[in-house]
Amino acid sequence: MSILLACDFDAADWARWRPALQAALPGERFVDARGAVADDAIDIAIVANPPPGALAGLPALKLIQSLWAGVDRLLADATLPAGVPVARMVDPAMNAAMAETALWAVLALHRGFFRYARLQREARWAPHAQRRADELTVAVLGLGQMGRAAAQRLAAQGYRVLGWSARPQAVEGVTVRDGDAALPGLLDEADIVVNLLPLTPATHGLFDAARLALLKPDASLVNLARGAHVDEAALLAALDAGRLRHAVLDVFGTEPLPAGHPFWRHPRVTVLPHAAALTDPRSAAQVAAANVRALRAGATPAHRVDRARGY
Repeated sequence: MSILLACDFDAADWARWRPALQAALPGERFVDARGAVADDAIDIAIVANPPPGALAGLPALKLIQSLWAGVDRLLADATLPAGVPVARMVDPAMNAAMAETALWAVLALHRGFFRYARLQREARWAPHAQRRADELTVAVLGLGQMGRAAAQRLAAQGYRVLGWSARPQAVEGVTVRDGDAALPGLLDEADIVVNLLPLTPATHGLFDAARLALLKPDASLVNLARGAHVDEAALLAALDAGRLRHAVLDVFGTEPLPAGHPFWRHPRVTVLPHAAALTDPRSAAQVAAANVRALRAGATPAHRVDRARGY
């Protein structure tokens, strides 16, 4: 049997990913496109944003392994074979990288480092008062693998961390609240909100004008999840009106972010190019390989997606 690689990679991407996958799965046969082997000889697909229809009509398909943590785009493909398990990428190295970015963003907001960067451009020497970490409340929305890692890293730094998830759970060092009814109060308490929620129909457009208005004056938003979580016009209006202090944005409704977009030059916005936690082929290939080996051994692959929930 063969493994179909359905990935939107350029030559540089393939130069990193193919050796990593081949080293992690010696003896497996990889094919880059349909037609290289018979469709019924493909039982596993390793994917990264495959085009719609790329996996349709594969009668022997038993596993779809994503190389990306987010699977919203993959699940949006109406031709995705029903009944075939989908596994998302859960890589400890990526979790650590996301936690590092969340900590950097929170520290920069807490200590006013983005303000100091603006003052440097103006050649102004103007130190401001310094607050302690335990004087700030940071809300982390989404307590999956990445959210838990970020919340615990922030708690270890001394911040008061409030976590929020759809369902009850416990995270050491973090005060967790769950359910829709708990969200408004949590947003009202937070000095900084870090969004690491999966994108689902329930979370699409979560940060609209009404929810942004729940944030207390001078609060900041850090969006490291998906651009569609945020109503960009509403966010710009809140920033322009001074209702929010700053936004750190790694993801956007349109990517790459168009050159004329106001986020690029807004004094209260810091733009990252969807780089908060890049997938590292060296570690991610091992995660994918473990699921391939599990399937071959008749075991259940890890990190299966609940299609009904969207993650």
